Amino acid sequence: MKTKKIFQKAIITTSLFCIAGISQAEDFKRFSVSSGWLHMSSMGKAQPFRINTSVGNGTKASVGVISGQTILNNVDQSRIDAMDPNLISLLNAPSNEEGRYLFDDLLDVIMAEDPTLIDQLTGIAEIDGIAHWSADAGLEVEDVDTLGMMFTYNVTDNVAVQLIAGIPPKVDLKGKGTVYAPFSATSQPLQGLVGDLYLKNNLLITDLDSYNTAASARAWTPAIQAQYYFGKSGINKFRPFVGAGLMYAYFNEIEINSGIENDLIRAGHMIQNIHDGKAGASLEGKPSSGNMKVKVDATDAIAPIVTAGFTYDFKQNWFATASISYAKLDNTATITVLNTNNNAKLIQAKTKIEIDPLITYLGVGYRF
Repeated sequence: MKTKKIFQKAIITTSLFCIAGISQAEDFKRFSVSSGWLHMSSMGKAQPFRINTSVGNGTKASVGVISGQTILNNVDQSRIDAMDPNLISLLNAPSNEEGRYLFDDLLDVIMAEDPTLIDQLTGIAEIDGIAHWSADAGLEVEDVDTLGMMFTYNVTDNVAVQLIAGIPPKVDLKGKGTVYAPFSATSQPLQGLVGDLYLKNNLLITDLDSYNTAASARAWTPAIQAQYYFGKSGINKFRPFVGAGLMYAYFNEIEINSGIENDLIRAGHMIQNIHDGKAGASLEGKPSSGNMKVKVDATDAIAPIVTAGFTYDFKQNWFATASISYAKLDNTATITVLNTNNNAKLIQAKTKIEIDPLITYLGVGYRF
């Protein structure tokens, strides 16, 4: 990966700088290591999902079997005056059986006698709106604690290079907002005898707010930075320092909440039903011919990091240290819904994750 190569070059360059700066005459400890509590708080905010599906605008698909109630639930109310009153009357006409519509009785008769005539009743739909859109929902990084470790090499008494590492923590991602698909369609039921039928609705894909955690991932975030220490070894016990460098982030063991995964699988069936010529089944949330799989990936990232802190010597070689760091770190999460029967990519959603970590560290160290 490009970011890995950049980070490797930064380490090599820093190492050469350290070697060049070695001076045998100066009286101070060159190496030190510390470990302690590391707390990370994200300063970032949820960013919108950008969603694409394999159903392009203007895609035509048979409506197939669909209940009258489903049609009524999805009628475009803003265009209802443009529709033939006879069509609306047909959809609203009650059957002799309580709770049923005449439209549903017609479907039953056709299904029993000749199912191939279903398209003549329900028509062909031209679908729009779900090819690509932006959803006002995203992901935010939860706070995390882990064991941190700092490895420091002093080029001089005042200049040092530090490698920041630790046990990679499991980071939770909190979902924010609700994802809807802005579905719209036009069809001509009864072979156009009653004009156009306009459908429009925001179809619920998933409510991220209803889940405690949307996803989790193992975060590997080493950093390397140059530091400047004020004061002098052996004279000043308390020595403030500042630093700047680069942080690299890699994420694995990515898991998505099972509830959200099931929501996305249902959305995948919605898309596949359209491809199968069963747009009605899509609106009714019925399973399709597909076998759905949800994949989640996160990009690597590299970002500048700045630090301010201090060390305090309480014995000749032992010291306490505390610091606070900030990195402008962002990456991209991609969620893909695949039909494994033919490896078709049905849905792909991407969102920028603003990690922007504020890192607090408190530890004990030893110089040698």
